[in-house]
Amino acid sequence: MLVSDFDYELPEELIAQMPADKRDNSKMLVLNREQRSIEHKHFYDIVDFIDENSLLVLNDTKVLPARLYGTKETGAKIEVFLLEAQSEGSDIWSCLIKPSKRIKPDTVITISADLSVKPIKRLEDDGEWLVELIHNGDLFDILHKVGNLPLPPYIERRLQTEDIKNFDKDRYQTVYAKDEGSVAAPTAGLHFTEEILEKLKAKGVEIAYVTLNVGMGTFRPVKCENILDHKMHSETFEITQETADTINKAKSQGKKIIAVGTTTVRTLETAFQQFGEIKACKSASRLFIYPPYEFKVIDNLITNFHLPKSTLLMLVSALAGKEFIFDAYKEAIENRYRFFSYGDCMFIK
Repeated sequence: MLVSDFDYELPEELIAQMPADKRDNSKMLVLNREQRSIEHKHFYDIVDFIDENSLLVLNDTKVLPARLYGTKETGAKIEVFLLEAQSEGSDIWSCLIKPSKRIKPDTVITISADLSVKPIKRLEDDGEWLVELIHNGDLFDILHKVGNLPLPPYIERRLQTEDIKNFDKDRYQTVYAKDEGSVAAPTAGLHFTEEILEKLKAKGVEIAYVTLNVGMGTFRPVKCENILDHKMHSETFEITQETADTINKAKSQGKKIIAVGTTTVRTLETAFQQFGEIKACKSASRLFIYPPYEFKVIDNLITNFHLPKSTLLMLVSALAGKEFIFDAYKEAIENRYRFFSYGDCMFIK
């Protein structure tokens, strides 16, 4: 199977630069796999599609203000994009540095009076480094003062006013975000409001949470033509005992497992692959889902519209069928749906 099989043409103006005026006002394309039918709805209609025989599973990761702007001793401006700590509480992180060619080991990049970055060694991937974060005070407190939210590269922010920064700080997090550690939002969850969640609970819908820390692999294109040659980046995840018990009980009762976002899908399917069931664990996923994958845990999926040739587009094609997904994308484009992180969504049922 070739990467080019998952390409499509998207008018640039359909790449959402801002979210809908209200989270749940996004448009929602509903795909019925059994009937091969497509309906046009809004996200607030999701309450009508999910009943008490369902378990909704969401990713409660929180986006870290991981984009830092600093200077070298020469005064040259440098951007540092934090990716992942080497271990919990460690000051050694992997990161992207731009421009990378100007950097040598032990170059000191000053971010603020309380934070500087010292590159240790260049890693294999383009622009990726292992660095030491030198800080005076709690690192996460400092990052919240000096860091910027790492919006995807296709969202342009030429004028970074405080109002825009504060807007993105609010809208590029889910309302249930809890565990900080991602460099990108689990965007399918951005459509949920507290009110929608309460309405679902009132209907008897069970809700459970997992945590997968979204990494830069989310933005990386698949560079090889044969998808079997693609290597997924590792992303850490955690499933609590409470969530594992809730999912296993729901499965034994024949309830539908509805995943919110591809990160939730990969968390659950990876856990099943590793243990043969859903168990409480802290682990990592490199799972690459593409047709004809057989899903072991999830039944339905709420997801945004994904980039051409992306692993995420391959995942949804595995669930709904490539032909049906591409028909749905064509209809979404014709009806001026908004694409990618701040865009509209689909419910695959």
